[in-house]
Amino acid sequence: MTPSDSDAPPARLLYVVKQLELISRGRLDDVLRPTGVTTLQYTALTVLSRSPRMSSADLARLSFVRAQSTADLVSNLARQGLISRTPDPANRRRLLIDLTDAGRDLLATYDPLVADLEAEMLADFTADERDVFRDLLRRARHALALSQ
Repeated sequence: MTPSDSDAPPARLLYVVKQLELISRGRLDDVLRPTGVTTLQYTALTVLSRSPRMSSADLARLSFVRAQSTADLVSNLARQGLISRTPDPANRRRLLIDLTDAGRDLLATYDPLVADLEAEMLADFTADERDVFRDLLRRARHALALSQ
């Protein structure tokens, strides 16, 4: 049975959110497979494109990964030549992470494909519904983030 085969709503909205996360992540993994970059790594690259020169801790927080996981993520991206790490002039013990030209090129190449996936997900929404959906998801995320 496919999800659309049942008229009965899932017991919890959290279940629907998780279903959406799993299917969108799987589809994004498919799009990114040729790059050798995972969905989490791609997320980190997009974060760096909006906020260059950040610490690993900041990258972890904005990429939705645990600080412990960031070390492997950053090492893998650096090994692939997609990011660089340079000492922070204000604190030489801290490294700042930034995109390389290869990282920017990867984003420029794959951003349209990711946008197509998002457009497919929202195809049945009007423009107003898309805005409301985005706002509601942000508000729900914010409410849970405040309670941590």
